[in-house]
This record gives sequence, structure tokens and C-alpha cells, in this order.
Amino acid sequence: MASSELTPVDDAINHLVGQARPVARTETVALVDSLDRVLATDYRVPEDVPPADNSAVDGYAVRARDLAGETPLPVSGRVAAGEAPGALEPGTAVRIFTGSEIPSGADSVIMQERVSVSGDSITVNAPVSEGQNIRRRGQDLARGELALAAGTRIRPQEMGLLGSIGVADVTVYAKLKVAILTTGDELVDPGQPLGPGQIYNSNRYTMLGLLAKAGCAVVLCETLKDTREATRSTLERAAAEADLIITSGGVSVGEEDHVRAVLEEAGGLSLWRMAMKPGKPLAFGSIGDTPVLGLPGNPASVLVTFLVVGMPLIRACQGRTAISGHGEQMPAGFSIEKPSVRREYVRARKGIGDEGPVVHASPNQSSGVLSSACWADGLAVVPENATLALGDPVTYYSFAELLE
Repeated sequence: MASSELTPVDDAINHLVGQARPVARTETVALVDSLDRVLATDYRVPEDVPPADNSAVDGYAVRARDLAGETPLPVSGRVAAGEAPGALEPGTAVRIFTGSEIPSGADSVIMQERVSVSGDSITVNAPVSEGQNIRRRGQDLARGELALAAGTRIRPQEMGLLGSIGVADVTVYAKLKVAILTTGDELVDPGQPLGPGQIYNSNRYTMLGLLAKAGCAVVLCETLKDTREATRSTLERAAAEADLIITSGGVSVGEEDHVRAVLEEAGGLSLWRMAMKPGKPLAFGSIGDTPVLGLPGNPASVLVTFLVVGMPLIRACQGRTAISGHGEQMPAGFSIEKPSVRREYVRARKGIGDEGPVVHASPNQSSGVLSSACWADGLAVVPENATLALGDPVTYYSFAELLE
């Protein structure tokens, strides 16, 4: 697939996802530690949830047919949550609370705000229908039903659902092991003095943060020397330790861009250059059986290509079933007058215009400017060969959705 032609973004993503090798290692973690992990097995419901009919409100359990007219009903009992109820005596009511099991014989629950209490009796002041305010057994999940499928990323709500079916320990895929390699003899670690021609290595920290958010384990983090031999040997060493290698820089056409050249020499380069702005000089290949994603070197390009192309690859390698987000359509608060053959991902944020919500673009979209990404809260997508006028619909992806 590698060629001098620009690969459309969607084709590039499909290629990477198609080449992904989902991690096969699994482990068992406590439910409390399962947040953001990926289920490695299906979970079915062992018993109905809830296990019995229960009250949706604080009130009184009754038989609807006992409520003809305004005849007071004596209160014959009380059921708190967690107590086993007895049977409802015909012609009476039972005091009941939210979550309490419904007594046998009762078919309705009246909210306490809808009754008048006099001594040990109540008078109902509102219509009552059979089944009112009762949460039925199995209303949430029925026994034997699939609760959560393998490949599901566990969010707080999935943690709660697993807890509701009694799961204390969860079988998940092992964390994806990723090696980060930044390239460039000009790179200096933060905290060190800068010499002539040197810059601080920001890409390392951008990728460390992104991978932490993505639930990956970084097993190697190094800066490559700008030689073909050092690049090859470090890539080979990383391939022996990691499930995935991500590099920044070294994938363009310069004499010191060795990552792409090493992949090409090894026969593993399958994609190079995308019809994407920022992020055209992106490469993908492999060293042995280990996939290598070569991101551009400019700071904003690293962020955008990681989110747009890298995250679908990572999700596929993690064994997740949901690969890409959907975004949302919003009016543009900016314009694009000159169409481009490349799809543009504009650093943008939501705001309010004269006629309601809009997406505003950062005024500086240079691939070397990272401050615009700190100003932004997402990316707005301008399609290939398209212009954009103020108010035109544009697809917007929040950073949170891109990193889910």
C-alpha cells in the first residue's frame, strides 16, 4: 500500500485496523481496579436483576382493587429495604420504602405524597393503577442474558453493571505494551539547558499522556540517535519488548529521516504519506511481527495523527469492539476559502455565536504550534476538496471522544 501517492485518511485507518494484532494475554483484576480495561470474555446474567419485584418509591403497598371510594386502609405492616416481606392482608396497606421487596398479594405502590395518614390508617388521594411504582423482577437484566460482551471497554457504568450481577473479579485483556521512540539529535530533555540548534522534547510527553489516557503500558521510552544503525537496532530491541511501537519524526524525505528508511529496508513499510493536514508524513509498517506507527515530528501533527489514526489502531490492538467515534454536527464559526486535497483537522472549541452554539477555530493552525491544542477542546473536520463558509455544518470531535 506504500507509494508516493497520498493515502486517504479513511483508507489509512482501515489499513491499520486491518493489520492490528489484538493482544491475546489476559489477566484477572478486582472489579474496583477494572476501570478503562477491556473485557476479555462475555459476561452473562446469573440471576434476574432485580431478583424480585421492588418498590420504586417510598410509600404504601396495596391491592388496587381495595381502593374503591375513599375508605381508609389500615396499615398492617412495614417493609424496609433488605427485609423479607410477608404477605399483604387483603383490605390493608403495608408501609414500604424505595428498593424494598413487594409483599405477595400487593400489586401497586402509592407514593407517600399521595396519601393522608391518620393514626394507623391511610386515605388515598390520587388514582391508583395496577403495577404502579413497581420495578419488576428482571426489569434490568434477565437470567441468561448477555450483560456485557468481550471487547467492551469498562467505564464506571460497566463497573456498576458488573457489580449488579455479582461479579467481584473481572477477566480483562492485558494492557497493550507500547514503546515510544522520539527522533532527532536536536532534542533535549526538559530541565536541561538548551544549546545552539536544540529544542525540548515535547513529543515524548504528549505521547506519554496520550498512552496513559488510552490505557496502555509504556515499556520503552527513548530518543533515537540520527543514524541508520542506531535506528535499526533500537527498533529491533523495541520490537522484542512491545506489542506496538510508536515513533515521532524520521518518516519524511530528509537525509536524517531514518525510521521510514529502516521500515522500507526491512520490507515492512505498508503505508506512507496521508492526505491529512496536519500529518501528511505518516508511516506504518512492522519490524518482525511488531507493528510500527511512525508519526510526523511536528508537535501538533503528533497529537492530531495519534488521535485520528493512532487511537483506532490502539483500540483494535486492545481487542476493543468500538473502534471509532461519531462526532457531532455543529455550525462552523470559521471559514475555509481554499480547498485542499488533504482532509484538514482543525484545532477548535465550542462556543456561542450570534445564533447559538458554533465551533470556533484557533487562529494558528501551524503543525508546529501546540499551544492551539491547549486552547482547543477538540478537532473540527474539513473534508477533502471542500470550502467552508460561516454557519456551514462541520463535524466536530471532542478530545474526550477521540481518547475514549
